[in-house]
Amino acid sequence: MGASGSSRLPRVAVLDDYQGVATAFGPWDRLAGRAEVQVFPDHVADLDALVRRLRPFDVVVAMRERTPFGRDLVTALENLRLLVTTGPRNAAVDLAACAERGVTVCGTGAASNGTAELTWALILAAVRHLPEELASVRAGGWMTTVGGDLAGARLGVVGLGRLGSQVARIGLAFGMDVVAWSANLTAERCADVGVSLVARDELLATSDVVSVHLVLSERTRGLIGAAELARMKPTAWLVNTSRGPVCDEAAVAEACRSGGIAGACVDVYDREPLAVGHPFRSLPNVLATPHVGYVTARGYERFFTEVVDDIVAWLDGSPVRVLGA
Repeated sequence: MGASGSSRLPRVAVLDDYQGVATAFGPWDRLAGRAEVQVFPDHVADLDALVRRLRPFDVVVAMRERTPFGRDLVTALENLRLLVTTGPRNAAVDLAACAERGVTVCGTGAASNGTAELTWALILAAVRHLPEELASVRAGGWMTTVGGDLAGARLGVVGLGRLGSQVARIGLAFGMDVVAWSANLTAERCADVGVSLVARDELLATSDVVSVHLVLSERTRGLIGAAELARMKPTAWLVNTSRGPVCDEAAVAEACRSGGIAGACVDVYDREPLAVGHPFRSLPNVLATPHVGYVTARGYERFFTEVVDDIVAWLDGSPVRVLGA
């Protein structure tokens, strides 16, 4: 049994519950009398402070990559026996360090549509100037801008995996000319989705909207930097709902500030939460959302239901959904 060998109840920490909703979306009553659950709504970035907070806990529930679990943290948490992360993968967890410490690492499934839907919410808001028009109406004014058109415009999708292909198909439904590129993308894959394969430079130079959908790796880190942004049209929008470090934040901010591109729609960042003084918070042509692509009711219900499933299975000594297996 996962919790054997101790007379006290295992302690469970649920991290980074920014909205204070974790307990509402999961069947936590299944742990009544079997574990003590404590939910933390705030984010702690300092390693020493985080160790002090988490050291008493046997089980930690991490929300995606909000709190990284590197070797230093894993090694310092001598009571940690089970780490559950929402989602089927988490690049911010040092699996080798967990294995060395004998910490079981579990994951969950995930809802599949939220990020693609947010991508299009951002694109539509940007092209139709919704932040400006909403602000005008709230202030007692009326129309102030002229919106752009999607039909007939070119959408460049960087990465045509599960999310990229969802975004591409919606672009096709809007009547857009959709092109795609990634390092290993094939013409056959593009044909399956109904889009055209082009070279990276052509995609950047000819697209009216460039939407990034790549997994973060050493190959993709910084893939969109100053040189790539300089190839884009000054009327084009950059959208990043994948991972922050795929795009060079400083270069994106400068391109938006200087008019090198029309603007950027961003839901992911190098460091989260975004620093109070970060330029993305104040640049008028940056639509910055707080990494809410996956944050939907259906997604949270699946996350926290399966988190509880994992903890119950561990308590029972039953097979668990091992991350990275």
